[in-house]
Amino acid sequence: MQSDLFDRDHELFRESVRGFVDKHVVPQLEKWDADRLIDRETWLAAGRQGLLGLSVPEEYGGPGELDYRFRFVIQQEIARVGASALQSGFSTNDDIVLNYLLRHADAEQRRRWLPGFVTGETIGAIAMSEPAAGSDLRAIQTTAVLDGDSWVINGSKTFITSGILADLVIVFAKTDPSAGSRGFSLFVVEDGTPGFARGRKLDKLGLHAQDTAELFFEDVRVPKENLLGEIGSGFAYLMQSLPLERLGIGIAAQVSAEAVLGWTLDYVKERTAFGKRVGEFQGLGFTLAELQTAVEVSRAYIDRCVREHNAGTLTAVDAAKAKLWATELQGRVIDAGVQFHGGYGYMMEYPVAKAYIDARIQRIYGGTNEIMKEIIHRDLMKA
Repeated sequence: MQSDLFDRDHELFRESVRGFVDKHVVPQLEKWDADRLIDRETWLAAGRQGLLGLSVPEEYGGPGELDYRFRFVIQQEIARVGASALQSGFSTNDDIVLNYLLRHADAEQRRRWLPGFVTGETIGAIAMSEPAAGSDLRAIQTTAVLDGDSWVINGSKTFITSGILADLVIVFAKTDPSAGSRGFSLFVVEDGTPGFARGRKLDKLGLHAQDTAELFFEDVRVPKENLLGEIGSGFAYLMQSLPLERLGIGIAAQVSAEAVLGWTLDYVKERTAFGKRVGEFQGLGFTLAELQTAVEVSRAYIDRCVREHNAGTLTAVDAAKAKLWATELQGRVIDAGVQFHGGYGYMMEYPVAKAYIDARIQRIYGGTNEIMKEIIHRDLMKA
């Protein structure tokens, strides 16, 4: 069953995205992995192609496109070639950092920061997780204290996507230890601010080309104008933005599963063993049938979530379901893909092997899948 999510405008946009991917992404994949970094020229090329900052209003240089289906097309085309690290970087910029700025930045902040998200000149990061605080964000220790006309930030963050390249970082910090969930706020720290330092580039299991770093803040002074939104609303802001982040992860998982299943089907139709095509063996065939069915059923739910997001009605619970289901399915599909490729599935020259190591983080970041289950469980137990 084919998805009916897209119309003609989306398919025309797909042609542009595919051209960018084939020209600027495919030839660079091995180099990015070796460098452990995606070069800035790729971001600038994406900006020139009109692939970044889609939701930025026209007055700040963007197209003002709020139909998330266009972002979905970008994720599909990147997944088609197995460029998961690039997908992660683009999603962090557009679905997370930019989302916070569009929701909470004032007019002056928008003027300062939004144009660069369209051109590719600005790469953003969000600094939430800490060495001793991952999914439990109330346990963070980074503080921000008002001192005259500045906020002074102290603390450290880890597992920060785009931490090495980031031009600005949205920092989640404690501003009032006695205020509970109202004691957290968001601040924008810009590159070059004294006291702001990047630690080592973390050596990850997968997503090698996607730079992930530790960040340190030692008496970092940011002007009061860099407070994002209202004092004490940081935790509430996170809760408001997490559904889109989790939907983005769910979509990334879905399109990855679709791509890997396609690669695997192509392989088993060509590879022979014992005088017949590998795909003709019943045991393997039944697994493929189950996975194809699961992928198509999953896509129907993901498509519905995209429509709900466009309508402004996607709930945190439904986004958690999308993230939980699609990432678990992604793991099943890729594991089968590696198995069905045999020894070649273990070779990094085959995209299925790269997909295997890149996908494992999907069940961890954006809130672990155990946290997704807890969110769903609490909703079920409501009176």
